[in-house]
Amino acid sequence: MSRFIRRTRLICHASATKSTLTLNRLSRAIGLSLLLPAAWVSAATTQDATAEMERMVITATQTKHSELSAPASVSVINRSELEALVIDDLASAVRYLQGVNISEGTPYGRNEISLRGLDSDYTLILINGRRVNSREALTSGYGNDFDLSSIPMSAIERIEVVRGPMSSLYGSEALGGVVNVILRKPTDDWQTSVGVQYDTPTSGKGGDSTKYNFYTSGALIKDKLLANLIVDSNKRDAWRSDLKPTIDALEDRDEISALANLQWLIDSQQDLQFDLSYANDERESDWNNYGTILTNNQQAERISSGLTHNGHWNWGDTRLRYYYENVEVTDDSALIAEIGNITQTNHNLDGQTTVLLGDHMLTSGAEYRWTQLENSRNILGDGTLDDSQSALYLQDEFSLGELNITLGGRVDHHDVYGTEFSPRMYLVYNLSSEWVIKGGGGKAFKAPNMAQSQADYIIPACRGACTVAGNPDLQAETSVNYELSTQYQTTDFGGSITYFHNDVENKIITETWDRTPGAVLTYQNVNEAKITGWELQAWYDVSDTVSISGNYSKTDAEDKQNGAPFTLTPDDSYNLKLQWQALEGLSTFIAYHYTGDQYLRTNVKSTGYGSLDLGANYQINPMFRVKLGVTNLTDAERDQVATDLDYIQKSRSIYAGVTASFR
Repeated sequence: MSRFIRRTRLICHASATKSTLTLNRLSRAIGLSLLLPAAWVSAATTQDATAEMERMVITATQTKHSELSAPASVSVINRSELEALVIDDLASAVRYLQGVNISEGTPYGRNEISLRGLDSDYTLILINGRRVNSREALTSGYGNDFDLSSIPMSAIERIEVVRGPMSSLYGSEALGGVVNVILRKPTDDWQTSVGVQYDTPTSGKGGDSTKYNFYTSGALIKDKLLANLIVDSNKRDAWRSDLKPTIDALEDRDEISALANLQWLIDSQQDLQFDLSYANDERESDWNNYGTILTNNQQAERISSGLTHNGHWNWGDTRLRYYYENVEVTDDSALIAEIGNITQTNHNLDGQTTVLLGDHMLTSGAEYRWTQLENSRNILGDGTLDDSQSALYLQDEFSLGELNITLGGRVDHHDVYGTEFSPRMYLVYNLSSEWVIKGGGGKAFKAPNMAQSQADYIIPACRGACTVAGNPDLQAETSVNYELSTQYQTTDFGGSITYFHNDVENKIITETWDRTPGAVLTYQNVNEAKITGWELQAWYDVSDTVSISGNYSKTDAEDKQNGAPFTLTPDDSYNLKLQWQALEGLSTFIAYHYTGDQYLRTNVKSTGYGSLDLGANYQINPMFRVKLGVTNLTDAERDQVATDLDYIQKSRSIYAGVTASFR
């Protein structure tokens, strides 16, 4: 990666249109951080400042910071980096980031994003800061990764991953961390691109994948009405490994997603944005149920829309938005006789204000969510459940000399589990403009979902031998957490080391399996868990054309009551990457991803495994760009323990793609 791009990791010194007095007040309030609301930064910034914004993050505080100064552990992957990879969904897009574990939701290739030792139920997925949620329609126990595939990959501008609890801003589910997908905004000038990518395994049967994407953006009315349209499709045949030729190691997928945005520039201080998206995802797989091969068919159809008003005033920024999500799931598995037709509808209304009062940057907001679930197969009575929740939050950012301080708190009220308060404090001490020590702590929570908290919600379990009913007496899972980190970044070199500790109480578990025909189990708050670990990363620009980078994560997660380890939680993982700008327009990379030893079942441990990938991107001319590459170059396999449980790594695969752009 070039020295210029590395320089974007440093603090952005953008020019502003406000007076020198305003900027001096800001600099005192924020130290090294850039906390300016969008209206206080001139749209006519220099080219360098515009490029530097690629490395700014907003998810940690809802205000702009550099990665170095952000009061949290944050990783970012931008569009140019995504375009160099072969990506199926959001999980594959973030697999190389520090502290991220892509765990197997099912033996037939469904992946989940886990952060810092906690499974995917504790990772909050956002799109432009908005929740994406179909977990009530299909719980994670049934391999629900439909949220990850609902986002058109060609619509992504960048992805921000905050590792560590963030309930003080986002409420429930943000106990492990937050993955925020920032989408491409409509542009002033018209630009269009079309692309195709093909991926094929070199062994086994099937597995061929073909992806198409279309993107167009521009002004419908110059300087007044902007729009874009993004369409992605992906067709992948089921893949069967030579190790287990009777079952699908990767399921058959047929996906299409589309996103359209309209932005009305009302005047220089406010705009109105409307978005509409559609996704249809069909899956089919043959899998092993205790020696019997069963066929699983599922389809998720999603429609979502949103309306957002952004105000950029002399005194601060405001945002008011409403967004709607409707997910219809057809669940047809041979394990269950009745086909499930499930509909989840989410309504969300929220508002936020960011204002500078003296030397304090205050961010406050309110949120209301209402969810309705229709499921005639699993919900007794009329087959309908609903719940609502509301929240208020406040955050204060200020500085004392070289010490930047962030204080925040959020109160959530739910009509089932009651009220939870989530406070947070984070400190960033600036040793210099390139070196910081930072750390903090707080309290976070995860609310029981409908399946866990509603007595009328009955789901099959034990692979069909028993059922599980919800428990209305459940309490929310809570955690007390803290971390300490030091980070150093220059234009040529950077690195960080972080220690984290998370104590989880009232962890919800399902009662021990009882395969007696007709047995009814439920959920209980019994477990306490402790998760500790270390995260290290470093990068170095050897020259203007060669750079190396790597990261390492070590996690120790166990049940405090009986000392049992977490399942599907690797002891450690690491990534190594070498990038070479071989020619003008030609970039290449070689990367190795390693996932360490982990328990697949409580007493069944599998050894670690890795994948060596390489690729090249060539900008032939301003119109055409091609990419070629190989994943799992050495055709590495998982050990026999994992293979016996049907966890199989995809074999060596070759991919190629071409994109044509028009302006």
